Amino acid sequence: MNDENSHGRINVLPLKWKKYNDGSQTNKLDSSSLLPEILFISSFPPRECGIATYSQDLIKALKNKFNHSFKISICPLESDSEKHIYHEPIRYVLNADVSIDFINLAETINFDENIKMVMIQHEFGLFKKNFYFEHFLKLVNKPVIIAFHTVLPKPNEALKTSVRNIVNLCESVIVMTNTSAKILTEDYEVSAEQISVIPHGTHLVSHSDKSSLKTKYSVSGRRVLSTFGLLSSGKSIETTLDSMPEIIKNNDDVLFLIIGKTHPSVVKEDGEKYRIFLENKVEALHLKNHVRFINHYLTLPDLLEYLQLTDIYLFTSKDPHQAVSGTFSYAISCGCPIISTPIPHAREVLKNGEGIIVDFENPTQLSVAVINLLADETLLKDISSNGLHSMAPTARGKAAIAHALFFEKIGEGEN
Repeated sequence: MNDENSHGRINVLPLKWKKYNDGSQTNKLDSSSLLPEILFISSFPPRECGIATYSQDLIKALKNKFNHSFKISICPLESDSEKHIYHEPIRYVLNADVSIDFINLAETINFDENIKMVMIQHEFGLFKKNFYFEHFLKLVNKPVIIAFHTVLPKPNEALKTSVRNIVNLCESVIVMTNTSAKILTEDYEVSAEQISVIPHGTHLVSHSDKSSLKTKYSVSGRRVLSTFGLLSSGKSIETTLDSMPEIIKNNDDVLFLIIGKTHPSVVKEDGEKYRIFLENKVEALHLKNHVRFINHYLTLPDLLEYLQLTDIYLFTSKDPHQAVSGTFSYAISCGCPIISTPIPHAREVLKNGEGIIVDFENPTQLSVAVINLLADETLLKDISSNGLHSMAPTARGKAAIAHALFFEKIGEGEN
């Protein structure tokens, strides 16, 4: 990192990576060296949000594969209204609503010689006081990597300036889709050399017998449609409900599972208004025997079982700018045939027979797609198989390897 781009940062100790001649994936340190530490700043469980789950999964995969190469420490993001007790070792906590917390954390990072770089999982909703965040980046004198979970196209000047400021204060940028990378280069004029694409990552699931799982969860004899995630109006669950009467005409055994509690931030703002709206629609459309709400936050094992018993997974987000979806990735890793609206993630992953794309908020297209897919068992199996094969290269372990190689590249750049 040269002086012109370092924003007054001081030099840091180099990472002492040692490559072994056996070609092993894990690059180990000289035994006399302390493990270099990478500080992850992110929302983190028990906070209930997609980025928290993503970070926990990624950190676990990195520790499983590279615990002899580097140490990972975690700094969860909190706010004045949301604080947690953590079940994993936590070195720091950052209250994103408090200016002095950013300053104190930056000073701690700078004076801790073990911390060699900082990895930030970014969503604008997590850093609402953007001035505090930019000031923090200016203060930190270690390499900072930022992973953008949302990249909005066609930004106004204020957003464009903010994103460019953040990028210029960071060593490098990670995004999860080629679409996001293209938006950064074309709409924000970020250099392509600063951007790396590392896919979201999926679980490798040991598959259980679908019939047995349906018996376990009291859905035997039903063909199951499902969707899951923290509930909010952006998921457009009503699109599926509006499609259900037509689906049921042809498939009286269909059951639609709406899996997940309402998003905590939605509850704070609107209570259970959206869930009540959906429940009222179920009543109005006489769908009570064909829709079931699973109104709680599932453990990972339970979630994976629900997805494995699913015959078709429905992803109906109405946000055309939603870059990636963790729920989408979970479903594919469980072998679910997917019908999805055309978010960038879906357009990239489902392009070669791995799923079906329908327009946003179009219940007619959705009902036709579901009816046709349920009527073709061969196509169901083909889509499931194609999805599993397409996602294999992005399994969580491989995503961890991609991150580790990225960290090594950044570390060697500091030498």
